[in-house]
Amino acid sequence: MSKSPCFSFDGWIAGLGTTSGTRFVVGHWPRSPFDAFSDVMVEKGDGERVLLAPSERIAEFIAGTYVFDAVHVVPVDVDITADTWRVSAGPLRLRFTTGARPLVGRLLRAVPARLARRPAWAALIDHPVRLLMPGVRTRGSAGGNRREWYGAQDLHAISSASGVLEDTDLGALAAVDPPVRFGFGSTPRAPALTRVTTTVALSRS
Repeated sequence: MSKSPCFSFDGWIAGLGTTSGTRFVVGHWPRSPFDAFSDVMVEKGDGERVLLAPSERIAEFIAGTYVFDAVHVVPVDVDITADTWRVSAGPLRLRFTTGARPLVGRLLRAVPARLARRPAWAALIDHPVRLLMPGVRTRGSAGGNRREWYGAQDLHAISSASGVLEDTDLGALAAVDPPVRFGFGSTPRAPALTRVTTTVALSRS
């Protein structure tokens, strides 16, 4: 029996909330099957889930893996200067800064990168991660009968955030609460930037 085709995305995921009630998951992928790109998943205070993606091809793949109420293809740019990230994506302008590496980040850094990237490792640590960070999972069933694994390798706290979405001020940094509902798990409740390799296995045709 042939193996399911797999797609790996290597980069960073930022999960953060704002006092407006809007929560974000920013993906920044220097290495991926679609070359380098970034995308933004937005869940508004009223529960609407929106994907901002830089091309039709990328939007189709992400929307086939996660659940959204609306998908928009817009230019998505991420500028990183030291500990400051600036994200521009269609109607969104978002700025956040990263802070210290908490205990979880130090533990992740101790795992060899080659091991951390393996789906078998993500499967092994899924239960301990759920206990440490409720709502977070490292593997699960994604949309379109796909399977997904997250191989986290580092984590930094996000210390501040500001921005504008559709000409409305987002307010200050807040917890990711309630959890976002794009897939089988959320990001950590405490805003964080995670170094990660994400592997998506497509269903066999």
